[in-house]
Amino acid sequence: MKEDNTAPEINCLNCDLPFEERYAYCPNCGQKAAEDLTFGVLFNNTISNYFSYDARFLKSFIPLVLKPGFVAREFIKGRRLKYLHPAQYYLFVSVIFFFLFSISTRRNTENVDNILEKGLENSRNFSLDSLEGKKMDSIGFAKTIEAIENAQFKMDEEDRKILDSLKNSGGNFNTSFNTVDGVNLGQNELRKLDSLIKIEAPEEEKLAIFGVNEETGMFNKFMAKQALKLYESSGKGILNAFYDTIPISMFFLIPIFALILKILYFKRTKFAHSMVFSFYYFTFLFIVLSLMLLINYIIDIPNWIDWLIGLSTFIYLWISLKRFYEQGYFVSFMKLGILSFVYISFIVPLSLVIMMVVAFATY
Repeated sequence: MKEDNTAPEINCLNCDLPFEERYAYCPNCGQKAAEDLTFGVLFNNTISNYFSYDARFLKSFIPLVLKPGFVAREFIKGRRLKYLHPAQYYLFVSVIFFFLFSISTRRNTENVDNILEKGLENSRNFSLDSLEGKKMDSIGFAKTIEAIENAQFKMDEEDRKILDSLKNSGGNFNTSFNTVDGVNLGQNELRKLDSLIKIEAPEEEKLAIFGVNEETGMFNKFMAKQALKLYESSGKGILNAFYDTIPISMFFLIPIFALILKILYFKRTKFAHSMVFSFYYFTFLFIVLSLMLLINYIIDIPNWIDWLIGLSTFIYLWISLKRFYEQGYFVSFMKLGILSFVYISFIVPLSLVIMMVVAFATY
């Protein structure tokens, strides 16, 4: 009688195809044959699948940091399973960087919020009629008038007349402050707005102070609403809203960086290759910045060391360009100068303006 050597089979829980029970993984889809779903397994799978946290992370880390341009060059040559994908690497490192960044800037945002609140409160409490009937020495009076003229708010026509009379009085004056309606948000309009806010008036009445009516366009009405929201909250959270735009803006700044590289090296590379280079470089940059934030959080590093580290990132970029695009040091240095000038002088300032507008619009 012939012996049956057929090995027992089981069905894959993922793709439902049969395979021999002795296999630890499904030959078709690669899922593990038997694995109890514990918390440890769930946590490990989450880290591995979302961040690709595996051996390639460490294999990519050391050459990325110590060999400028090497990993990017190896990746475009086809050695793509050996090193972590540039976009995945960037995503993983950027999450760590912005987490540390949010912690390190928390105190700054609180300080800015306090400064804005106090500044706006002083502006609200200030009025020209608070000077009525007072006599000052010449120095104190001159400083007061100068502070009023340099104040960061607009005066209406009546306020300007009172200020002129104060200047002519030489510090001995007795004037009255009259309420008039103006076009701009002068002191009178601000006082009206504060009164409406205090009595919790409808939004339409408060927006009317900004000149909003039924004929106002959608864009102007939206901007007025944001300005009202900013005023009511005394500017609290505006800096944090600006910081929140940085991660999103990087997904536009990196392709622009790669586009400039493509223009500088239009005969030597593809745009996709420049994207690979850019992702790896910004990954390195975020690694350095993350380490700086972490160390500065523990101990305060002298500013000159921070500047040296910042300079080292430019040297790293110079060597990376030389090795990746395979040109001489002098040519690479000249193109680094052009890249830095265009990016820092035009792209970054324009991006900051757009980020401020977005922060105001999403406040």
